[in-house]
Amino acid sequence: MRQAQRYRRRDVNKLTTLNKKPLVIKIGGAILNQASALQALLKVISQLKDQAVVLVHGGGCVVDEMLEQSGFTTEKKNGLRITPKAQIPVISGALAGHVNKSIVASAAKLNIPAVGLSLCDGDMVACQLADGELGSVGKPSPNSSKLLDSLVSGHFLPVIASIGALDNGELVNVNADDAAVVICQLLNAELLLLTDVNGVKDAQNHYLETLNSRQASQLIQQGVIAGGMTAKVNAALKAANQLRRSIAVASWQSPEQILCLLKGDGIGTRIQPDS
Repeated sequence: MRQAQRYRRRDVNKLTTLNKKPLVIKIGGAILNQASALQALLKVISQLKDQAVVLVHGGGCVVDEMLEQSGFTTEKKNGLRITPKAQIPVISGALAGHVNKSIVASAAKLNIPAVGLSLCDGDMVACQLADGELGSVGKPSPNSSKLLDSLVSGHFLPVIASIGALDNGELVNVNADDAAVVICQLLNAELLLLTDVNGVKDAQNHYLETLNSRQASQLIQQGVIAGGMTAKVNAALKAANQLRRSIAVASWQSPEQILCLLKGDGIGTRIQPDS
């Protein structure tokens, strides 16, 4: 109740001295294993002098590697990572530590003033346990934008790892797409989900320009949308309906598309809110 009241009191017009909505970009997957791809994305971000940007990241590939080195196995359910409590020290260390600080260091090479954070820093995001079968996985909700407002207004690049905390102080793993959605809610921002492919495909293996909840439900039932893309589409649909605007799902392999997006051009697949 405390976080809901604080979130409702927030003045969304106070976001930044810039006259544009901030852009939240979610990254993860292979881009974090390819230094050149990450540098290409950061180079585009460095060109956005009058546009506030927030990066939210996962890092499943790095997590899988570190879990294996620690003698753990990786299990998933409907594209979501099952996180036993015993794995949290490794997962949080991988995401909020190694991956997060590597991104910050890469940004520094381009003279981008980045600040590495997790979801629980600055009381930004509250978490409750999600589906019990997923273990120590948090369901995030917006709490306080004070820290992010200050960073965005100061022209810093917040880099946020998808690690949160419960009210009792226990760390939890949060699906990075869900993390990006909740940060988008906090900032009343635009959202771009970058993935390994240039959007969502239909049953004929063609990329869709737009996708609504009815179409998505059919494609999920048919198994056309599966695995990690299911979680990504569901998160994008949630964001589209809560923010009442479309959400872009596009490839990290063409980061210059971000410039087109900010001009109002269509890129990747646009996830549409329900009418």
